[in-house]
Amino acid sequence: MALPSTQPSLSPHFCFSSGTVRDFLRLSRASIDDSIAQNLNALVTPSRSGFDPSSTSQRAARPMPRQIDDRACSDFKDKVLFPSWQARTEVLNYCALVAASPDPEDPSRTLREMENQKDRERVVDERLDPYSGRFFPREARTERLASLVRQERGIEGIVRQRTWKVINERCGDSTDTWEDAARAWSKSRAPKTLV
Repeated sequence: MALPSTQPSLSPHFCFSSGTVRDFLRLSRASIDDSIAQNLNALVTPSRSGFDPSSTSQRAARPMPRQIDDRACSDFKDKVLFPSWQARTEVLNYCALVAASPDPEDPSRTLREMENQKDRERVVDERLDPYSGRFFPREARTERLASLVRQERGIEGIVRQRTWKVINERCGDSTDTWEDAARAWSKSRAPKTLV
């Protein structure tokens, strides 16, 4: 069985390194979601009765994938799939908080302020040069991070929907959406409070 993705140590430095964030998400998706068919195939118990030579006497158009044992599917979802999804969700949530927070250590802040000041002082005559009015301010690194988080959340939704479809085909149809199943798993893992 595949191993769940382990969450990296979260810090603003981790989030502002967009390559590191993307690499973590890409590797986690590759090991679990992108190879979901192989991961599920690994759960199928080989035939106990041995090889039957008569099984090759007829040609089948396309063999139907074998249904996977319910317990093996549940174990895979509870121990590998949902923990990996949770780790990725926590990274995206943390980085979204970092992107929404003020960034006093932004290295390009003074440069942006200088460029904005120059733009305010600039005299533009668009009759002489219609392109002289264009000004493209630099984005703050928090804005770039927020954009990255939005993009990765969209990708995450598509990947999870595709993965859940394959799981439902191989493990039996579930009436839950992937969001409902992940929410139920998360609630079952939450510490019980005494009332």
